[in-house]
Amino acid sequence: MRRLVAAMMVGVLGVGGPMGAAAQTPAQAQPQAQAQQTGEGTFRLSVNANIVLTNVIVRDKKTGAVVKGLKESDFTVLEDKKPQHLISFDYQNVDEAAVLAEKTTAGGKASVADLLERNFSADPKALKDHRLIVIFFDLSSMQDEDIDRAVDAADDYVNKQMQPADLVALVSMSTGLTMDQDFTSDKAALLRGLAKYNGTDETGFANGATDSTDGASDDTTAFAADDTEYNSLNTDRELLAIRAISKSLERVDQRKSMLYFSGGITRNGIENQASLRAATNEAAKANLAIYSVDTRGLQALPPVGDASKGSLRGNSAYRGSAATAQLSANFGSQETLSTLSADTGGKAFFDSNDFAPAFQQVQHDTEAYYILGFRSTNQTRDGSFRHLTITVDRNDVKIEYRPGYYAPADFQHQKTEDRELALTEQMRSDSPATDVAVYLEALFFRESENSYFIPVSLIVPGAQIPFVVGGDRDKATLDIVGQVKNAQGIVVGNVRETVKLAVDASQQVKHKNIQYSTGFTLAPGRYHLKFVVRENQTGNMGSFETDIQVPDLKKSPLKLSSVVLASQRTPNTEKNAASPLVRDGLEWVPNIAHVFRQDQHLYFLYEVYDPTKEKRGTEPAGSPGLGRRVGGPVKVLTSIEFLNNGKKVYETPLVTADAINDPQHEGVAFQFDVPLAQLKPGTYICQVNVIDDAGGSFLFPRLALKVNAAVGALAPTTTVSGGR
Repeated sequence: MRRLVAAMMVGVLGVGGPMGAAAQTPAQAQPQAQAQQTGEGTFRLSVNANIVLTNVIVRDKKTGAVVKGLKESDFTVLEDKKPQHLISFDYQNVDEAAVLAEKTTAGGKASVADLLERNFSADPKALKDHRLIVIFFDLSSMQDEDIDRAVDAADDYVNKQMQPADLVALVSMSTGLTMDQDFTSDKAALLRGLAKYNGTDETGFANGATDSTDGASDDTTAFAADDTEYNSLNTDRELLAIRAISKSLERVDQRKSMLYFSGGITRNGIENQASLRAATNEAAKANLAIYSVDTRGLQALPPVGDASKGSLRGNSAYRGSAATAQLSANFGSQETLSTLSADTGGKAFFDSNDFAPAFQQVQHDTEAYYILGFRSTNQTRDGSFRHLTITVDRNDVKIEYRPGYYAPADFQHQKTEDRELALTEQMRSDSPATDVAVYLEALFFRESENSYFIPVSLIVPGAQIPFVVGGDRDKATLDIVGQVKNAQGIVVGNVRETVKLAVDASQQVKHKNIQYSTGFTLAPGRYHLKFVVRENQTGNMGSFETDIQVPDLKKSPLKLSSVVLASQRTPNTEKNAASPLVRDGLEWVPNIAHVFRQDQHLYFLYEVYDPTKEKRGTEPAGSPGLGRRVGGPVKVLTSIEFLNNGKKVYETPLVTADAINDPQHEGVAFQFDVPLAQLKPGTYICQVNVIDDAGGSFLFPRLALKVNAAVGALAPTTTVSGGR
């Protein structure tokens, strides 16, 4: 069970603890989570300017030739039937292009890669009047013969149709997305890149399922597994790849074209709607038109199946349901390709074995075009679709342009899918989020010889949470996502929690801190942890990531857990006594900042595992224990010293343990309660003295802490149930 605890404590922000941070996966540990409040489109959108750019192709109605020489005053742009004022106007004509020399020596022209990476030596004008074409091969969805046809068509384009103004890049996706050839006009380099695709990288087939055993082949593969989740994941990978390509090109304003060779994209209901919209929107912002090509070409779909399958089961072949299922599956796999093309200003090519028209269409659409830019009069950031209507002050022409674009959306107008996508993106991002400050502490306690429980505490300043006041209540929520990876980069733990806060306004939450606690179980080793926190009023996010080391205590003469410092112990009525932070019905709330007040108590908690016994012996063979020594009584001595400016100012009485009091973990647990009224305000070094007298081993770990002057009575503790 997860629960939410709102508890008012005194403290200031800080980072402490021996490990830094951690996360939890329910499959590895008993799920535990608490939260405490502790004291103290279609167009490129320019950043910060909201400028919308759209390409317009103007052709003569009779001849189809591009109309040149139009002026800005000849165009009228309406957004949702409201006139827009043009603030930029440009004309691109590949007939006037000079061959772009790629940078090969010092002092040469900058390459497209330099332009995309914002190299200061790169001149954006070098791309004027050029075509930028990305040929994207989705190898994961194509069969061998489909790949051969696509590569042959691309070879013919490079050898026969490619013009000096064309700059072409090759991208493919099999098990991952790879850039196989950067933008170049070098035909030989492109042909070498295309030669790699001739059927050798085919990795699987994403389409063809009918979601029914009726109509399946009556052979050893007749079992029809539920592949809904697989198809959803596969589709998301393809759409995410398109989105990644689009985002990498958004720094160049010129029109870009993508020739997308695919064996179809199968969607399942509306599960992929968010991914599809995100892909088309990113392509629109990057001014990228997608030309989809179904590499399956002309297909024969006989009711009884083709020669690649066994005979059908049941009577579906005789009542038309098998043929209907085949046609529906084929149409569904093409529908997403059609949507990608229509929403980005490209075209889709289906049911043809000749792919050359796709290349011709790209060249035809980009031979000459106008780029119109305006700043929308509708500044609402609601993520809605804005319809565009563009007209020219002439009756003898026809124009081509994208039908509209998605407006930017602020957090309050984002859909649930978009909000989750934003969290996922931040988790994947190498760039930290810093709008919300996040602080973490991770501790460790042994559960078994090769298993350790890692309690994690996370703090967010209450002043950064814009609580919404309703009556006498402050309400807010936090989304918390965490992930832990092992040394091989494999995810071994996940956390996803929405923390609901409801605290009396009289408790002055904005002057407190929000503390969230969770935990997970890991084997000894090195791990990398990342947490992302988002407050759900403005959508601001903060992240924290660190490497943590889970120790292996097997060879340690004295096996000591982390030392927990707390200023509060809250009642724990749940049956999660397995947590090492729960003792006698009370739960220790780690003080991450290690800052306390004089009117508080300082609570210590730590454990010593496998203490030596005075009479040495050997555990009987086959014993289920941890290889401990047996015999006489345990004798562990411990005390805590407080040092200020190198001088001892206080020490707790010496405590002696002569028996194991935590048999589940084969250890001795120590608890201390130190009233801080006897200490003056200041900074102290706290030394924990632990001596295993029977074994002759000892440890003296030290921690820094600060004691502030008392400022008044402690706020009451409130417990609120919530979560899972």
